Amino acid sequence: MTSFVSHTTLDCGNAYELSEWWKQLLGYVDSDDDPNEPGDQECAIRDPETGHEILFIEVPDSKSVKNRIHFDLRPRTGSRDDEIERVLGLGAREVSDHRGQYGPGTGWVVLSDPEGNEFCILRSEAEVAAGPPPSE
Repeated sequence: MTSFVSHTTLDCGNAYELSEWWKQLLGYVDSDDDPNEPGDQECAIRDPETGHEILFIEVPDSKSVKNRIHFDLRPRTGSRDDEIERVLGLGAREVSDHRGQYGPGTGWVVLSDPEGNEFCILRSEAEVAAGPPPSE
């Protein structure tokens, strides 16, 4: 017997606002079980293609240390750098830049959402398939 991941949960200060922010970032929609509304202490969103769900639950304590688990995101279209600019425009903050750390055309950038939860933006699958550029 094995288990499967039912959904990924993020503790947060404002479940509705953070779920709305992540919907913009990922292209997710409200979960079929319950539409999210302002003031909800639990809000679930899902990927309309895969069904993966993220559940946002309000907790009284704020984030204080680095996440031990995080999302690694790849752009569906376009480049890593274009996606980084788009996500920064949504209000993400840059935490650290690891582009080129392991050679030209490699690496990622660590960003954080409005409540400080870290996530990474990787190169797109098309960029990986094309191989490394001459330099970054």
